[in-house]
Amino acid sequence: MASSDQDLVPVLDKDGVRLTVDDAIATVTLTNPAKRNAQSPALWRALTEAGRQLPGSVRVVVLRAEGKSFSAGLDRQAFTPEGFDGEPSFVDLARGADAELDATIAEYQEAFTWWRRSDIVSVAAVQGHAIGAGFQLALACDLRVVADDVQFAMRETSLGLVPDLTGTHPLVGLVGYARALEICVTGRFVAAEEAVNTGLANVAVPVGQLDGTVRDLAAAVLAAPRDAVIETKALLRGAQDRTYEEQRAAERQSQARRLRDLAGVGD
Repeated sequence: MASSDQDLVPVLDKDGVRLTVDDAIATVTLTNPAKRNAQSPALWRALTEAGRQLPGSVRVVVLRAEGKSFSAGLDRQAFTPEGFDGEPSFVDLARGADAELDATIAEYQEAFTWWRRSDIVSVAAVQGHAIGAGFQLALACDLRVVADDVQFAMRETSLGLVPDLTGTHPLVGLVGYARALEICVTGRFVAAEEAVNTGLANVAVPVGQLDGTVRDLAAAVLAAPRDAVIETKALLRGAQDRTYEEQRAAERQSQARRLRDLAGVGD
């Protein structure tokens, strides 16, 4: 990240989302600090578009946010009868057909899925509040570097809803079922020390060191050969769904590909 996000010409800059690319590193920035980067369907579509516009040269994607809060979650306007201009309100969606409601939620989820693509490593830089959809967006990334003022919370259940933006799978994977259930049903805050101790965060640093720490982490990822990183990520991502013997076989197959590649031998 030789250049700052602000110094680069944006590839995308709309609806509270800015995408910039600096060689092998892309930065996605939430750009509405006045509203604590509250989320909306328009923002989700912009995040989805950012993922589709990543150049093939990108190996690391950094997700960050302007202001004191990473994201305060879903914009409360979503809960009003009117909803957002040009969007169906949640009441309208609830009254629609099952297939339509399912398709709409699936569209929203797309903003949270591409961060785990096998060809990139995504890193969330999280400061201040990351609540609800904000928490789930941080969970969408492979790695999380947090500031010492971070406050994670999953508030959906407290509102009579459930976390539906792909956050439940990584949350259980990181902290286990019992703690994930407790975090979700109580809606309590998880601070930096607990986040690191439970595996929610890789490291916590003072707020002023957040961007620098993420830059160092990105550089460390880029120091390893790209194909080896891709193979390793695929091995680890699939480990939960494989038996021990299946994982052994996956390791052998992956290593065979690496050895042949390094030796210049085709399959």
